[in-house]
Amino acid sequence: MMGFNSRVWKLLAGVLLLVLGGCVDKFEPDVLNSPQSYLVVDGFINLNGPTTIRLSRTKNKADAPVPVEADATVTIQDEAGAAYPLPEQEAGTYQSAAMSLNPALRYRLRIRTAAGKEYASDLVAARQTPPIDKVTWALTNRGLQVYVSTHDDANATRYYRWRYDETWLFHSAYPSGVEYVDGVMQNRQENIYYCWGNESSTAIQLGSTSRLSQDVVKDFPLRLLESTSVKLGIKYSILVKQYALTAEEFAYWEKLKKNTESLGGLFDPQPTQLTGNVHNQADAAEPVIGYVGAATYTEKRLFIDRTELESIVRFQTGYESCGKPDTVKLADVAFYFSNPNLLPLEGLYAGRTLIGYTSSPGVCVDCRLRGTNVKPDFWP
Repeated sequence: MMGFNSRVWKLLAGVLLLVLGGCVDKFEPDVLNSPQSYLVVDGFINLNGPTTIRLSRTKNKADAPVPVEADATVTIQDEAGAAYPLPEQEAGTYQSAAMSLNPALRYRLRIRTAAGKEYASDLVAARQTPPIDKVTWALTNRGLQVYVSTHDDANATRYYRWRYDETWLFHSAYPSGVEYVDGVMQNRQENIYYCWGNESSTAIQLGSTSRLSQDVVKDFPLRLLESTSVKLGIKYSILVKQYALTAEEFAYWEKLKKNTESLGGLFDPQPTQLTGNVHNQADAAEPVIGYVGAATYTEKRLFIDRTELESIVRFQTGYESCGKPDTVKLADVAFYFSNPNLLPLEGLYAGRTLIGYTSSPGVCVDCRLRGTNVKPDFWP
């Protein structure tokens, strides 16, 4: 009897799972296909240095690329009425000169689009960001974890946001010492073996000490790299940038994080209305995406050398699909190397007689296809 009851319950459980699975329909809100295109304001007012603001427009989910808001007039205004212009540097990107703004004043951003619409952010108090105490790392069973620590002795910051820029040294599958230029084989003039890759953070990283007695952030897990990551193969650097937020600004970023990073599953939170502090001056009901704060920011850089990591770690190179070099006979040099997708590596000799060259596809030889061969100023 027990065996029969067990089989019945298993059958009912299976039916229930099928029914629940059939009830999960893909949710496509009308806004994803809305004919409206709303202004998106990305950036903050930097008290010590240039301020960079990027303006774009929302787009339908299936559309590409993101439309920028070009030819706008953008200014910073303080509560005393002084204005600071942000000339357009490239389509949709506006940047001021390096400035040192009074932290005792409140600031707002003003925007006038090419279509004549005027937008302004709310006046916000300036925030002083405390220094980053340290950026550290540790190997875990999940990979290489980068941590950031900070504190504020005055217990006045409480709300933090972090971004980071990564740079890493790598090399291509094969070095090339010669190049075919205008029908002549010659020694290569430019390094295309060693390059630097660059990538900036996209995830929203937030931390709060509002529920703690002391304003101390210790070992916040900022970045997790797979232990086999190509970024760790030779030398890796991460520049961590820290921003102090107001409680209102933190709430905005927290909501944006939930709306963009925690959707899609049956038990994930549903998207909520995103309300920033930028408004159309003639139509308060028009949605505008963005929150413009005013603060200083602090930064700290960390380097990790391959020699600091355990020797048992085996890194990917990114060139695992590259096969062994081929051979091009001397008589076929012009035919094969006139194709820019095939590059010579070095000469082949029989005794002292040149008989041809080794070769490999450019994607396996020219590291510039994945980065830059210009050494960064900060690189040791």
